Amino acid sequence: MACVIIVGTQWGDEGKGKIVDLLTERADAVVRYQGGNNAGHTVMFGNKTFVTHLVPSGILRKTTSILGNGVVIDLAELIKEIDVLEQMDIAVENYLRISDRAQLVMPWHKTFDRLGEEQKGTKKIGTTGRGIGPAYEDKIGRSGIRVGDLLDPEHFRTLLEEIVDKKNQQLEHYYKSDEPPFSTELIFSEFANHLKKLEPYICDSVMLLNQLVEQGKNILFEGAQGTFLDVDHGTYPFVTSSNTLAGGACAGAGIGPTRITDVLGIVKAYTTRVGSGPFPTELFDKDGELLQSEGNEFGATTGRPRRCGWFDALLVRQAVRLNGVTGMAVMKLDVLDNFETLKIAVGYRLANGELRENLPRSLESVTPVYEEMPGWNRKTAGITDYEQLPPEMLAYLDRLSELVGAPVSIISTGPKREESIVLNPDQLWR
Repeated sequence: MACVIIVGTQWGDEGKGKIVDLLTERADAVVRYQGGNNAGHTVMFGNKTFVTHLVPSGILRKTTSILGNGVVIDLAELIKEIDVLEQMDIAVENYLRISDRAQLVMPWHKTFDRLGEEQKGTKKIGTTGRGIGPAYEDKIGRSGIRVGDLLDPEHFRTLLEEIVDKKNQQLEHYYKSDEPPFSTELIFSEFANHLKKLEPYICDSVMLLNQLVEQGKNILFEGAQGTFLDVDHGTYPFVTSSNTLAGGACAGAGIGPTRITDVLGIVKAYTTRVGSGPFPTELFDKDGELLQSEGNEFGATTGRPRRCGWFDALLVRQAVRLNGVTGMAVMKLDVLDNFETLKIAVGYRLANGELRENLPRSLESVTPVYEEMPGWNRKTAGITDYEQLPPEMLAYLDRLSELVGAPVSIISTGPKREESIVLNPDQLWR
């Protein structure tokens, strides 16, 4: 039995979807434990590309796929995803399970997300506008609606009547919006229709998950976003509204921490970020443009161009500590094929001139100190034999491992699941 957590070690978009898809081949279940449809996991198989926003990407391997209690779910978007999967001849009803404790993204959450960003003006955080932050606000404020509430129509209607009145007052008096008020009847009808489609998937996911563990099954926990979008440990306030760390899997899925056997950190061979917030190694030159174009760096959820920069060892070293990373999957190495020289941030120079080799509390006014290494300057995309990798790439990987304090377990040389080199394949599923 193995319980493995997949976690992003930068600002998300590291390539977790591909690794989940790859490892699901030997997993009995995949569990999504936080976030909502503000995340996107891109998976390529054969000549097809599929982007999951809510459904765990393990569904593509026809594996039991669980949306845990820590996820906030937009039911309309979930149904759209299910429809696409069914068109791909995946019998979703056989594999997908939804926690009855998961919170719902309601219409007012998306409206308030958009209006709130508009109010911030130039100080906007750069949310996806999917209502995720407001949904988590209501969850913490103990005024949210959970999936299981839909199973009792009268209870659900009573909740709606209480909440809609408050949300309409908020819409009118706080946001001073002239948008039409929320309607209890319309929302009740809409969600009753959603329930007709989704009721077969709803279950006590905590009981299901722990039964699988007790049966000795292999479980993969799929995180969304990345370490430095964590609401506690990220670049606050430019973060998401949930705990993206490996530790969040226990609360967000309902499993004890002593059950976890490994944490696989997913890391790009360089660094990217979507949205606002500090980014010390960000490039504004031709190297940055080359990373963006070669890496096709556009958000899977929003299509926004990703900001690109050199690998930041301080950032990833902190992620290794925070998550207890036992191994790394290094992604998109082939994107660096055309660089003669590569740079790695090994320190920060603070505004007062002090040199720091560990991550400071704020990244707002730091200047990266770089170490240079020779690039391999040759095509490596699609290589699946470790012995064929250029010595410069192996030296780069060794240096990254040394700097961040975690071994390399998987090397990715392309977007397809087969364009991977798994070192010690039995280590994770021991």
